[in-house]
Amino acid sequence: LVLSLAWLGPVSGDEDKDEEVVEEEEKEKKEDEVLSDEIKEEDNVLVLHKHNFARALSEHQLLLVEFYAPWCGHCQQLAPAFAQAATELRNESSPARLGKVDATAQTALATEFGITSYPTLKLFRDGNRTHPVAYTGRMDSQGIVRWMQRRAGPSATLLQDTDTAAAFVNSQDLVVVGFFKDLRGEAAQAFLEVAAEMVDMTFGVAEAAELFQAYGLSADTVCLFKKFDERQTNFPVDPARGLDTAELTQLLRVHSLQLVMEFTNETSNQIFSAKIPHHMLLFLNKSSSEQLSLQDGFRAAAGGFRGEVLFVVVDVTGHGADVLPFFGMTPADAPTLRLVKMENNRKYQMEQDDFSDSAIRTFIQAVLDGKVKPRLLSAEPPEDWDTRPVKVLVGKTFEQVAFDETKNVFVKFYAPWCPHCQAMAAAWEELAERYKDREDIVIAEMDSTANELENITIHGFPTLHYFPAGPGRKMIEYKSTRDVETFSKFLDNGGTLPVEPPVSEVREQPPCPGQSPAPAG
Repeated sequence: LVLSLAWLGPVSGDEDKDEEVVEEEEKEKKEDEVLSDEIKEEDNVLVLHKHNFARALSEHQLLLVEFYAPWCGHCQQLAPAFAQAATELRNESSPARLGKVDATAQTALATEFGITSYPTLKLFRDGNRTHPVAYTGRMDSQGIVRWMQRRAGPSATLLQDTDTAAAFVNSQDLVVVGFFKDLRGEAAQAFLEVAAEMVDMTFGVAEAAELFQAYGLSADTVCLFKKFDERQTNFPVDPARGLDTAELTQLLRVHSLQLVMEFTNETSNQIFSAKIPHHMLLFLNKSSSEQLSLQDGFRAAAGGFRGEVLFVVVDVTGHGADVLPFFGMTPADAPTLRLVKMENNRKYQMEQDDFSDSAIRTFIQAVLDGKVKPRLLSAEPPEDWDTRPVKVLVGKTFEQVAFDETKNVFVKFYAPWCPHCQAMAAAWEELAERYKDREDIVIAEMDSTANELENITIHGFPTLHYFPAGPGRKMIEYKSTRDVETFSKFLDNGGTLPVEPPVSEVREQPPCPGQSPAPAG
């Protein structure tokens, strides 16, 4: 799955937690079993529990453990990839192994390692039980294998002479080489930490004086070599500050991208993982030679905004067709330009599309300077929007309803494709039916994929906001159980819930980004 929902809108919110009430009889049975320290395997994955966990740590130098729940959908989705990764590592005789723990049955282990969501992956190195490392890679087999390989072997290749360095630099479209006078120094060690994390790039390291000279360097420097755009980009290490791992990671992410990217199934993950704060999009029909020529001005404008604005070409008849509804567009609207502020998903549009490089630069700068208002989507209100128990709001009617000082308005912000929204639809209808005769309470909903609000950003589906009567434009987010009785308590108590004793629970992680109706990769 890709992160294309950064344009498409918010991702789904937490799942309802009915499943997390595990059948107590089964749980107690597992807890009470007397287990030996024998380690069994399923698809090359070690099956771990409290009696064999210590043995597994002592026998395996690198052990990546998945803490899962049998009912967890994300765990079920991960299982085949996790098993495939375990098999690949086993077949290459790697010192790295994969294991799994049913955290709903092995509660002592779950508590010891602070497991609060599923699945949680932790790496145990050299038998160290007290300081496991959180997994930071991709949740697919290739991502897991690469992440473990980087930790099993050197994270960067040592380059000792000009011939090996030249061969290494030319071996791929993109490689990173750290040149350090002292490979045991703090800067070099920080570089190797970055190399261990950025498993989608190839890293080398050099210390020889002849290599500094060959690449025109005199001091510690990280170099990014590419077969596109700038061939060599240097990031000198500040002698006073040293090398900041987060800063270097972001620099490499930004500069590893082409100056102008095309939005495809293969590039979408790169585009969104770079975490560039603004995206400038050129929507065009690639079958039109006239529209293709517009890329020249687009590219010419891109150089001055690297790191601040990512320039992306979207083919409205190809992979980009899936994102058009989230911009309120159709293929017939191409060619056109949009700028997206990634922080809040605000979209900006020129009053009149002008594809010259100077006009594009001027427009972007005006947005960055806060001189352009976002373009907000709004559907047309249905004719019967206020005749049914659940009132249907759209962007252009939201203000007058939600901020009516005589009403208490409870709004569900949803996406039509969101399974969690679909699951609670009946409860929302029942709630509206229960309060339909109350003049002071309005139960409403708004499709947030077709409507946007200037001062309210929806970060997950469904999101529930309560707008109490009275002055002040107040808004309260509802974060409790999504059932009719709890909703009613909330409404009857004036927008708060009565205080109840806390219940400890292990929660599942929210659904992954990318759950849209359109296959975005």
